[in-house]
Amino acid sequence: MVADLSRASVACPFLRPAKTGPLQGTAVSKLSASAMANFLQVLLAVVLGNVAYFVLAPSFPPVARHRPFHFDLGMAIDFWFCLVAYGLIRTARRWK
Repeated sequence: MVADLSRASVACPFLRPAKTGPLQGTAVSKLSASAMANFLQVLLAVVLGNVAYFVLAPSFPPVARHRPFHFDLGMAIDFWFCLVAYGLIRTARRWK
């Protein structure tokens, strides 16, 4: 069964189709500016958090270093770096 997306704009505002433009009716036109901005913020936070973690990782004790394909303390620390980066990005955007 295919859902009718024309009524989804009330319940889900980021699925609203664009009214005009070259991408009218495409999947890209259905993303709102706020959804795209949020995606870019998250992407930037993950990249910055991972860069910060891997730059500082050699100075961490061995137990705090991430081993590939394992859930360990290093992965939790890497996640924390990404979370802090996301918080800093969101805070900076609110100060504008």
